[in-house]
Amino acid sequence: MHLAIDIGNTAAKLGTFEGDNLLEVVYTNNDTLAALPEVVKRYPIKSAIYSTTVDLSDEAMEKIAQLPFPCLKMTSTTPIPITCAYEQPETLGTDRVAAVVGAASIKQGVPMLVIDSGTCITFEFLDEHGCYQGGNISPGLEMRLKALNHFTSRLPLVMSIGPMPELGKDTKTAIRLGVKKGLQYEIEGYIEEFRRKYPNLLVFLTGGDDFSFDTNIKNLIFADRFLVLKGLNRILNYNNDKK
Repeated sequence: MHLAIDIGNTAAKLGTFEGDNLLEVVYTNNDTLAALPEVVKRYPIKSAIYSTTVDLSDEAMEKIAQLPFPCLKMTSTTPIPITCAYEQPETLGTDRVAAVVGAASIKQGVPMLVIDSGTCITFEFLDEHGCYQGGNISPGLEMRLKALNHFTSRLPLVMSIGPMPELGKDTKTAIRLGVKKGLQYEIEGYIEEFRRKYPNLLVFLTGGDDFSFDTNIKNLIFADRFLVLKGLNRILNYNNDKK
């Protein structure tokens, strides 16, 4: 049994695996990893892997160091079961790599677009030969809402959940619609552009934000909130097999 730890910008996810099967996901604070000791008590875990997009606190580092089994830190030099054409791999977020590996573990031999929506939205492309070619980074939903408030003097901070008429009838609905529809069209635009270039493209959606937009290409999309955890588990298994 293995443990995958995905430490993001707003929270951490702890995923326990039996082989390739994800048994449980526990959300916890990314600064303290408060739930980690309890998860370790519940399962006979043999090894773990962690990826982080933030600088770990002393408390989080201590909890990882005290784990009673080996814990692999995911870095730019960690062996992975795909090839990588990124020109500066040392600057590439390990969560981005793990998401692509997670998609590649589900299907091989076809081009893939992996879209991860969280604090930021990332668009990653894996070609039909299993080579990661690179990707793009865009502001996420909450970041866009906060930016409109922060960089203007009069626009309010609007919650992402609320009324969604066809057109904004007040400032709040105008902002909510503008941000969410803009995000929808951005994602759909990426998918349509890559579909024109790669007719057999598979699209994977993951991350914390809801993908509730209407689209006529939903049949091409695999939605999996835990693609990063599954990719980390695949990377851990790959490294364990190499020993």
